[in-house]
Amino acid sequence: MAVTSEVYQKHITVSEDDLDDQEHVNNVRYVQWIQDVAQEHWESRATEDQKKGVAWVVVRHEIDYKMEALLKEEILLETRIIDTTHVTSVREVVIKNKISGKLLAKAKTTWCLLDQKTKKPQRISEELKQIFQ
Repeated sequence: MAVTSEVYQKHITVSEDDLDDQEHVNNVRYVQWIQDVAQEHWESRATEDQKKGVAWVVVRHEIDYKMEALLKEEILLETRIIDTTHVTSVREVVIKNKISGKLLAKAKTTWCLLDQKTKKPQRISEELKQIFQ
């Protein structure tokens, strides 16, 4: 089911730890940022009761790298939910240079909701779907 979700934002300044041998942000770091911003969005919106007994796990990443990011550049990450099924949620993440607005990377990640005890997929309730509206 396609949804229109609120946009959650996170700001990052590129540090030396983010860089690879070419002295730009390592692609692996982008993956970490994508996961981190998704987790922060969930943590900021879900109640403690909603978080109990469930966990989100990645089942698919699709990332298009458009432009390099360099040391000390300010980065803007924006994420939102773009689709849900019974047990999965598709999240879009747009990564831009905060100053220029230039697109650095764009990702779609599919997350599956799991029951923490059984480690099996759990149905995403309407209540959970609504927290991002």
